[in-house]
Amino acid sequence: MLNQAPDLIIFDCDGVLVDSEPISLEALCEVMFSQNIEISKSELKKLSIGKSMKATVETINALFGKRIDDATIDVMNASLLRRLARDLRAISGIRSALSRISIPKCVASSSGLARIHISLRTAGMLEEFRPNIFSADMVHIGKPAPDLFLLAAKTMGANPRRCVVIEDSPAGIEAAKKAGMLAFAFCGGSHVDDDLAAAVHSSNPKLIFGDMSDLPALLASQFAQ
Repeated sequence: MLNQAPDLIIFDCDGVLVDSEPISLEALCEVMFSQNIEISKSELKKLSIGKSMKATVETINALFGKRIDDATIDVMNASLLRRLARDLRAISGIRSALSRISIPKCVASSSGLARIHISLRTAGMLEEFRPNIFSADMVHIGKPAPDLFLLAAKTMGANPRRCVVIEDSPAGIEAAKKAGMLAFAFCGGSHVDDDLAAAVHSSNPKLIFGDMSDLPALLASQFAQ
């Protein structure tokens, strides 16, 4: 329990604010097919959840001895942005939860800035966070390194040890803990299966929850009265 309200709540975007992971996974699967890379959807999901597209592609290249070129990635990203603008939905309960949280808040995501903006705009939350939006593009090393969360805290004038991070992936939870922040794990996205839920549990966050409507009460429960 914290002895007072935190300085800052840091939200991951994909799988926390917006239910985008299934859309992203489909785009990645199409690239794997086009490059004749034989990898199951479940394995691709494990490699990509919570990590930047650059980190995911680098991992795949190393594992399969391939070289997915920048042009292929650009085509995939363009297709993904179109799908997000067309099909993306907000995580159920998130807008109501945000309206009940008065603590300063921001977004810190492994996605590129253009994707974050399109995702938040489509889901009706862009003005809720702008200009306090931080992307993996802004740091040299993304999650699970703590750099992105530390950048967000520094920019927002917050003490890292007084920040709460809302994450859905082991990589994000690890990054939060390395930054000295309190990690709340959200497992209510449509992409969460038994394997991901088990991996999140093994990451040992402060708490795990599955309904975003519960977040304001969960935050309050961690503060000394």
